Amino acid sequence: MGDTWENWSGSLRFSPKRTERPENENALSDLVCRAAEGRRTIRPAGTGHSSSPLLATRDTLVSLDAFRGIESYDPAKREATLWAGTTLGEAGGLLLGLGLAMPNLGDVDVQSVAGALATGTHGSGKRLPVLSAMIAGGRMVTASGEITEFSLEEDPDLTRAAQVSLGALGICTALTLRLLPAYRLHRREWCTTADRCLAHLDDLVDRHRNFDFYWYPRSDRVKLRTMDPPGGAPESIPYARLVEERTGWSSEVIAKVRTLRFDEMEYAIPAEAGPECFEAVRRRIRERHRKHVAWRVLYRTVAPDDAYLSTAHSRATVTISLHQNATLPFWGFFHDIEPIFQEYGGRPHWAKKHTMTADDLEPLYPRWGRFLAVRRRMDPDGLFLNPYLQRLLGEEGT
Repeated sequence: MGDTWENWSGSLRFSPKRTERPENENALSDLVCRAAEGRRTIRPAGTGHSSSPLLATRDTLVSLDAFRGIESYDPAKREATLWAGTTLGEAGGLLLGLGLAMPNLGDVDVQSVAGALATGTHGSGKRLPVLSAMIAGGRMVTASGEITEFSLEEDPDLTRAAQVSLGALGICTALTLRLLPAYRLHRREWCTTADRCLAHLDDLVDRHRNFDFYWYPRSDRVKLRTMDPPGGAPESIPYARLVEERTGWSSEVIAKVRTLRFDEMEYAIPAEAGPECFEAVRRRIRERHRKHVAWRVLYRTVAPDDAYLSTAHSRATVTISLHQNATLPFWGFFHDIEPIFQEYGGRPHWAKKHTMTADDLEPLYPRWGRFLAVRRRMDPDGLFLNPYLQRLLGEEGT
C-alpha cells in the first residue's frame, strides 16, 4: 500500500496502492493505458477539500498538481483554458492579470478547478449558476488513453455530462471557461435576527448580486452577506447592523480563508420550497441538537442550468448546508436532518456528506439516463469507477 491519503477535514482516509503524479498529458495517457492493461481502476485527486468518498481507492490515485496555470486565452471571446490542477484561488489571480474574472466563486477557493467544477461547486446569487456552467469545453484522457477534446459546439452531449462529471467520464486535464471582464464588488456583512431575515428574505435575494446568510443555532441570530457592484446597492439595511465591509476585485472578496475545519452536509432544494425547508431544519435543530451543535447553517441561492448532474439542473435552487466541527461527531446530527431535505425534493451536494444512492437519485435528475449513456460510452469497463461511485450511479455491474 502507498501512503495514507486524508481529506481536508480528516473524515476521509484511505491508502491507495500507488499515487501517481504525471507531468503532462502524454504521461497521464500512458498511465491510464497501463492501468487498463493491468485491470486496475484509477481515480483523480483534487486538493482534498471534498468530504465524500468520490476519489477513495485502494488502487491508483492520480494527482494533477503538475497541471497548473493558464494554457491559453481569447480576449475577444472572453474565454480562457486553464489546466485542471490550478486552484480557484490561483485562477482568480491569473485571470485578473488578463482583465478577466469568473462570474462567481464559492465560500472558499482552495479547490482545484477540475475538482470543484466536477462536483457542482457553487456560490450564491439568484441569477448566478453553479461554477461548472462556465465550461465551454476542454480536454480529458479517456479510458482508452486518448486525449479527447470536447466543446458545446462540437459535442454538447459530452460537454453537458462533463460539466459535472464526478470524474467518472475520464480525467480532465484542461477546461475552457466562459468569463466576464474583471469586476469589483462591495462586500458587506450584517447581523440581525433570524425572524427579521426571513421576513425580508425575498427582497434580500432579489436586491443583491450575491446574497446568503448564516444562521447560528445557539443565539438564533443570523449574519447576512451581500456583495454588489460598488454603489449598486442601498447604503443600509434598516433591520440589520453592519459589522464588516470591504471593496475589491471579485476574486479577492468573494471567497474567504477558513482555518477552522469542519464536516458538511448540503442539499439543493427547489427555490420555492427553500424558506419552508429551512424553517423545518431550524425547528429540528433547536428541538434536538442545539446543545451539541454550535456551528452555523448556511442558506444560499443558485440559478438553474442544464448540466446533466448539476444540483440546480432545470430549477431555481436554494442550498442549505449543515456544518459540524471536524473534531466532533457529526453523523447523528446529519442523519437526523437529512430526511427533512429529502422530503422537500433535495439533491445532495456531490462533494459533501450524504447517504443517497442511485435508486434515490435517478428520479431527481431528468437527464440521469443521458449522463449514464455518456459515461458508458467514454468508460465502458469502469476504469474510472470506485465502489462508492458504482453505488452512487447504479453501475455495480460495470
